[in-house]
Amino acid sequence: MPGLQYTPNTTYRWLGMTILLIVMLLLPTVTMAQEATKNNFVVILDAGHGGNDAGAIGVKGKEKNINLGVVLKLGKLIEENMPDVTVKYTRKKDVFVGLKERTQYAHKNNGNLFISVHANSISKKNKNRKTIKGASTYVLGTAKNAKNLEIAQRENSVIMLEDDYTSKYEGFDPNSPESYIIFETMQNAFLEQSISFAALVQNQMVDVANRADRGVRQNGFYVLAYTGMPSVLVELDFICNPTQEKYMLSEKGQNEMAQAIYNAFVTYKASYDGKSDAIAAVQQAQAEAADYNEEKHIEEESAIEEHTTPEQQNSDLDTQAPQAGQRIYKVQFMALPKKLSANSKEYKGLSPVEVYYDKGYYKYTYGASLTREGIEDDFRQVRKLFKDAFIIVMQDGRRVE
Repeated sequence: MPGLQYTPNTTYRWLGMTILLIVMLLLPTVTMAQEATKNNFVVILDAGHGGNDAGAIGVKGKEKNINLGVVLKLGKLIEENMPDVTVKYTRKKDVFVGLKERTQYAHKNNGNLFISVHANSISKKNKNRKTIKGASTYVLGTAKNAKNLEIAQRENSVIMLEDDYTSKYEGFDPNSPESYIIFETMQNAFLEQSISFAALVQNQMVDVANRADRGVRQNGFYVLAYTGMPSVLVELDFICNPTQEKYMLSEKGQNEMAQAIYNAFVTYKASYDGKSDAIAAVQQAQAEAADYNEEKHIEEESAIEEHTTPEQQNSDLDTQAPQAGQRIYKVQFMALPKKLSANSKEYKGLSPVEVYYDKGYYKYTYGASLTREGIEDDFRQVRKLFKDAFIIVMQDGRRVE
């Protein structure tokens, strides 16, 4: 009986069969691992500031503690209710973490969404420091005006607490407007997703946490620019306002704000998973935030600069007399050395028209609002008739701007 003949081809066949058997045995494991990775959504929660970087300071509290309190509550909600989501924290205690380390941490953990939580503030010199309020959610963009740049500079300035930050951040200087030019050229492939989530957050901050709505905005925040994933920065409210500070320091306030962001995340995640109802909700939220373009953004920043309250922002002066000390926005369209009659043809159909006397001229205005945003429709209407028309601010019958 002839024995089994081994040839090089026989050896290769045995080797091939062995490899095939190993692959077949391992295939279910590999497939399961791939499926686990596919289903494991990673959210990076970033509590702004920390350690020797206190952030903005209120009467009784510090921003770093508010941010951490809300982030930990938000993370707990996700961990307890969403088993298919992994939560990663840039910090879970009062420690300093550099901006670059935060973005690197997000990359290292293959994040699908980055949420940075902060509290807002304005200059101590501002007379409305104790009355301004409202939540806003930022996505990556450029500093479009001085007020916008000031906000970005404040949040990015924490890098100056780090040793040799100039080399570490490759020459990025948070106090130099020139450093922000880079954000104009950066391609953000995740902007649309970021806007979608930001819009959901804003809706929930208003509905659940009862915060005044300052809208979805763009700005040059370092942590949004270098995360490489959909990213937002949430400004919860103004810590310089004692009333809002008290709310943000309270358990009730932190629970409500965490719940608001969590609700937004649940909807966003469902949309990410392809659930039709959630997709519709995201599209609706994004549609509501779609007019945050440059012109709208500048108008909103002007409203912040004047620090009008949400009640004032929704007020119109067509049916009420201005109160003493109120700043009134009007459209000035003409200045003449003589006073015209109330129904003059020179007004080109504008009515009613008001007039004030200043430096030898009668100056004619149309419309009145407590906010710049509220006067914009009148401004566009008047510009069609008078190309040199512009917006002014009146106070107690005198032009102040």
